[in-house]
Parts: sequence; structure tokens; C-alpha cells
Amino acid sequence: MTAARSLKAWYWLHKWSSLVCTLFLLVICVTGLPLIFHEEIEHWLQEGKPYAVVEEGTPRANIDQILAAAKQTYPREVIEYVYLDEHEPVVWVGMSPSHAADPKQHHYMRFDAHTSELLYDGPTQFQEQFSFMGLMLALHVDIFAGLPGQLFLGLMGLLFILAIVSGVVLYGPFMKKLPFGAVRTGKSKRLKWLDIHNLLGAVTLVWALVVGITGVINELAQPLFALWQSTDVAELTAQYRGDAPASRIASADQAMRSAQAALPDNEVVSFSYPGNSYATPHHFVFWTKGSTALTSHLFTPVLVDATTAEVTAVAHPPWYLMALELSRPLHFGDYGGLPLKIIWALLDLLTIVVLASGLYLWFARRHVQSSRLKQLTAQLDQDAPISIGEPT
Repeated sequence: MTAARSLKAWYWLHKWSSLVCTLFLLVICVTGLPLIFHEEIEHWLQEGKPYAVVEEGTPRANIDQILAAAKQTYPREVIEYVYLDEHEPVVWVGMSPSHAADPKQHHYMRFDAHTSELLYDGPTQFQEQFSFMGLMLALHVDIFAGLPGQLFLGLMGLLFILAIVSGVVLYGPFMKKLPFGAVRTGKSKRLKWLDIHNLLGAVTLVWALVVGITGVINELAQPLFALWQSTDVAELTAQYRGDAPASRIASADQAMRSAQAALPDNEVVSFSYPGNSYATPHHFVFWTKGSTALTSHLFTPVLVDATTAEVTAVAHPPWYLMALELSRPLHFGDYGGLPLKIIWALLDLLTIVVLASGLYLWFARRHVQSSRLKQLTAQLDQDAPISIGEPT
């Protein structure tokens, strides 16, 4: 294949991979802006009572005490998960009508970690979906289509990566004609925006690749966890296969102490209740994280027998779950504090300009081609000399 044919093939690939994914990528980038600052926004919008201010060193309430308060509020419901907030002394308890209920029926409550007082009784996930942050998250993750929507946006992410790679291939020959960063303002509007599109694409290249790749990985979270449960977890819990689900659930506080003892250098950040889709019918699954800069983003699950509160296994995550956990902070830039989030937001805005300018260039090119065709038709009708020069 000649160099000209090769470039033409890359141009075709860049054009169509970009066109197919651009509108969806614009939605993802626009909704991603508030999600970068989700912690700050959620804290600002947070409803309910404030947690009690206590002296440093005050012991926290027993987890069983908090769960008893949750069950007293909703005696006919089941506990799905418990989340221990890293930044504030609060505990989140998720509940639903049953473990088999639609996840949209799940709802959460927020308790004071020291007094076990109910601070806020949150809406169901279906209702939460229509809050500002819920709307942004749903549009960003699955466009209100669940797993099919996640897989579809993952495919759009792959097309975005392909568009970036093909754009880099095309940028090399293009830059031989112009100095880096040149914007031809004296030419047509289309050429000016072509130069801006190429320049901003080069500036955001590495960031866009990182965010694109990690975004694709994040969209695969549900099938990756399902794969882990059907392979590694199934192997670890094979001895329970065929047993009836636990009829008596052990103390969650005792189970958490067992999990903590199994990994003394890790910290328990949350746990899934027996019967939850992220646990098993016979086990609590405690999610622990490390204490170093790297391991604080890596979670090691501990399976604890729901009846005896004894550790069944430490389920060291496979490589694909480690990739998933590492991709999350990279995707939203939330591993370097507020300054990094601001940089992420600025790069996101530049990427929006790149995507929007790409759409403009496609429509402008079609307009130029249409103008050429009209000019050629008029010249043929008038039997005039034909000119095919591009208007500027």
C-alpha cells in the first residue's frame, strides 16, 4: 500500500470513528465535569442533620447498634451494604425490600458513627437518579439503560481511543507543513478551526487516552465482578454449594473484627451483607484497602462466614479487578486533591472543544463540497468554463 493510500485509510478511520462516538462523548464529557467534583458537590448539597462533634479519641458506636436502628426503621426490609465514610464520622446503610428486588428500589440511610443517630433517610436509587448528581451519573455511566447502556458507552470509548490513535497518525504528515501550534487565522474559518482542533487534540492527547482507556474499563465493572464471583469466589465457597442460605446471621461487628484481623495492615471501608449481589448467600464480603499511596486504591475482599463470623478466605483480587480499581481514581482525577481535579476539569473542557470542533469541521467540509457541486452544476448549465478551486 502506498503512503497516500495508507493516509487515506487512516483519514477514513479517523473520520468515521470520530463521527460515530462524538455526540456520546460530548454527553460523557459534559456530565463528567460535575462528577470530577462529586465529593465537594455532594457535601454542599448534603441533606439531613449534622453529625455530632465529639472529643478526639471518642470510640465509635457498635456496627450492630447502627444496623439495629436501620432494621427498626424498616423492619420488613433487608440490609444490602454498609459503607464507612473515610472523611466524616458517618455510616451509610443500604436497604431494599429483598435481595432479589430491583436495584432501583435500594435506598440508603446515613447514621452518626459515634451516636448511631439517624441523620438522613435517603430516597430510593430510582428517586436519587433524578437528583442533579444522580442524573449526571446515570447519563455518564449508562444513559439510563443499565448494563446494555454501559456496554454501549464502553464501545463508544473504544471508538474514541481509535479516533485518538488515527488522529496521531494523521498529525505527523500534517505538521510537516506547519510549525507546531500555528493557527492560520488569515485563511478560511474552516482552516482556522482545523488548526485549533489539531492543536488542542495534541495538547490533550495523553490525558484523553488515559481517560478513554480507564472509562472503557469502568464500563466493564459489572461483568468483571460477575466473572470474579463465578470463578474465584465460587471456588473459594465451593464447600457451601448446595447449602441453604444462613438462617441466623452472626454479629456484623464480630465479623468485621475477624476481617480486620485477617488483614491487620488494611482498613475496612465497606461490606456487603449475605445475600447481596456482591456477596454470597453464606458470607459477608468485607472490602478492605491498604494504607500506602498505591494500595489505598486497591481493595482486598475478605469472605467471612455469615453464621460463625469466622474468615473463610482472603480473596485477593485478580488482575482485571486490580486494573478496575486503579482505573477509577485515574478516570476522575481524585487521587491528588482539589488541584488535580481542577486540572482534570480544564482538560475536560478542552476535550469538549476538540469534539465540538470536529463536528463543525465535518459539517463545514460537507458545506464546501455542496458549494463545489452547485458551482459545477451552474457552470455546466451555462456552458461556462469549469473551475473546481475550493472557496476560502
